[in-house]
Amino acid sequence: MPFYLEIIVSISLLIGSAFLLIGSYGLVRLPDIYMRLHSPTKASTLGITGILVASMIFQSHLKGFLSIQELLITLFLLITAPVAANMIAKTALHHRAKPLERTQNQELIDVIRDREPPRSPHDPS
Repeated sequence: MPFYLEIIVSISLLIGSAFLLIGSYGLVRLPDIYMRLHSPTKASTLGITGILVASMIFQSHLKGFLSIQELLITLFLLITAPVAANMIAKTALHHRAKPLERTQNQELIDVIRDREPPRSPHDPS
């Protein structure tokens, strides 16, 4: 393997590992569910992406052609992580999980929780 590819793979692994470490620390350290959503959805997604990019470069060099399995996994994670975070936030709202006292705009939580669902344009009522 050429030295420049080893450098690229190593840097990508280090960046990905740093983001995963920060995301894991945030998941343990942040105090409530609404803040904890940011660690797995932002930092950890970037960390996994860095590691999968390193794997894609390494496997592409070994096989001699572009390895797309890692690219597909990365795209899947980048698409599904925000959706999963949205569902977790909606579940926390539904179960009335309390935010911290110092959280700003807490009155919006009640507004969001108690709002009416949108009506269909074909609804007769």
